[in-house]
Amino acid sequence: MRDRAFGFAFDAGDWCWGWTRGPRRGRRGRRVWFGSGDMKFVILKLLREKPMHGYEVMKALEEQTRGCYKPSPGTVYPTLQLLEDEGLVRVKEDNGKKVYEITDEGIAFLDENRTTVDDIFDRVEEMMESFLTDPMPEITKLVGKVVSQSYRLAWRHREDDAARDRVRSVLEQAIKELEDIAAESVA
Repeated sequence: MRDRAFGFAFDAGDWCWGWTRGPRRGRRGRRVWFGSGDMKFVILKLLREKPMHGYEVMKALEEQTRGCYKPSPGTVYPTLQLLEDEGLVRVKEDNGKKVYEITDEGIAFLDENRTTVDDIFDRVEEMMESFLTDPMPEITKLVGKVVSQSYRLAWRHREDDAARDRVRSVLEQAIKELEDIAAESVA
């Protein structure tokens, strides 16, 4: 979303991409949307609904997570290739684009793993609900305002070192205070 006055605006989708499911965490403690191997179940479920090309799969994943997860081509295309290699999807050409559709083996595989697939989507839904319900929308809105105002002021005062230093100082102080709160909650 774009703010006409400056070019920045934020909503939950802009911030929640880095948050995720349950207890599993990826590198450096950051939560990850899907665990190892989950993506193939997710993509197969989407392809069971209708055949799609890779970009459509990425957009469907984004829609399923209400914009909170924006998959990269580096995640989706290798998974599609793996599914094709395993015989769970097949590729058809349509106007020069590869369209992926689930095979009978893919449907059987999904049916055999229905509990796993349901668990994955339940966890994603639970995470989205916890992120998009109180108090997170209020926090998200405030973070967006801080970012927009910071950029607006830095841009407006790009030639004024003293004003830019004040903006930087305010942001550094806010970061320090937030880090203090985080350290208190760990202790």
